[in-house]
Amino acid sequence: MHATGIVQRMVRRNEFLSLVLDLMAPLGAISSRAMFGGHGLYCNGLFIALVANDKLYFKADTQSQPRFESAGLQRFRYTARGKTVQLMYYEAPAEVYENSQAMAGWGQFALAAAVRARRPARKKLD
Repeated sequence: MHATGIVQRMVRRNEFLSLVLDLMAPLGAISSRAMFGGHGLYCNGLFIALVANDKLYFKADTQSQPRFESAGLQRFRYTARGKTVQLMYYEAPAEVYENSQAMAGWGQFALAAAVRARRPARKKLD
């Protein structure tokens, strides 16, 4: 692949990530961190979504999973060592890119799942 093609893909990926970060801003302090060829998205320090291959995936748990599945959304999958691995992250519906209320609603589901998954701080032994 030519360097120009790589740069064009990086620019497109950065534009998509920037769009997602802007749309998610009403949820709270949104940040991203590069990981495994994609980006992890955090709201107020909680891991709520990931961006991979120019797609946004929201965090889910057993409580919110039925909502994602009833909307026909697909789980994030990747292949490692010849095996398909599925994570509890679901592809965002197309409407979140055009409707800030839709982004806020789906983002709240992801944030709630992240809050439920948060482990309580360990108590220090005296």
